[in-house]
Amino acid sequence: MSSSNKTIFSEDLVCKELIKNCIPYRKRKSKEESVIIHGDIFNWLDKLELDSFDLIIVDPPYNLNKNFSNYYFPKKSNEEYEEWIESWVIKLQSLLKPTGTIYICCDWKCSTNFYKVLSKYFYIQNRITWEREKGRGSKSNWKNCSEDIWFATKTRDYIFNIEDVKHKKPVIAPYKDKSGNPKDWKESKGKNFRLTHPSNLWSDITVPFWSMDENTEHPTQKPEKLIAKLILASSNEGDWVLDPFSGVGTTSVVAKKLNRKYIGIEQAYTYCAIAQERLSLADKSSKIQGYEDWGNRKVFVKNR
Repeated sequence: MSSSNKTIFSEDLVCKELIKNCIPYRKRKSKEESVIIHGDIFNWLDKLELDSFDLIIVDPPYNLNKNFSNYYFPKKSNEEYEEWIESWVIKLQSLLKPTGTIYICCDWKCSTNFYKVLSKYFYIQNRITWEREKGRGSKSNWKNCSEDIWFATKTRDYIFNIEDVKHKKPVIAPYKDKSGNPKDWKESKGKNFRLTHPSNLWSDITVPFWSMDENTEHPTQKPEKLIAKLILASSNEGDWVLDPFSGVGTTSVVAKKLNRKYIGIEQAYTYCAIAQERLSLADKSSKIQGYEDWGNRKVFVKNR
């Protein structure tokens, strides 16, 4: 394997030792302790405190036949899949604070299934579509390289920190005011930029690959930058973030880097081990690719 391959593999970790950091292998010290729970969501959601989470980010199995380490998710009929979605969405609704937000990731095939279920229990605010540049080409169809994220809230009173998710964009026409000063833009490294309001169409995301520190063996891992946008927009420092399908812990890792508290639930012990390794690495570096210093604040930039 190339020395530049930074992928985190479970076989490289001492899984039995790392897994001990997860519940239920040890007791939680206090309700203020962030944790990864090793177990099935249907065994654990009922044990969590009601109205206790500010933000829930869900990246569930899409309606496809898929292997996730020691767990296989079988494709279902549309009716069965919607029933499965509703079986945990209704539980998440009761865990969210009145001012809380939920984001749910999905692909185009199951996006309507999630809309139908979410609209029963939440106020749907928007649908984000992000460009996932990886994808298989086809001779008889358009290449599928996008995914959706549903943005919904428990009530109409919710957090949205627009100033925290503006992104740096090149200025095509650098206007100046009457005094000759830049109007809503500034120069950086010889080029002109302004901070721009984000839309619901995201084309600045890079899917993790082998030379990136955040890359793991997980087949559907979400980019840290993608999750960072959701966390910054819809929570504040010190808030609680829940991820009921934690996978390799991306949401928990980003929450830690952004000074939020977290609970992740994952039934694959190998993914729990990888999550613990990534959380330990987050103690050494809080860097998120594409989220960089610009002046006296951090902003999102297009990954290079």
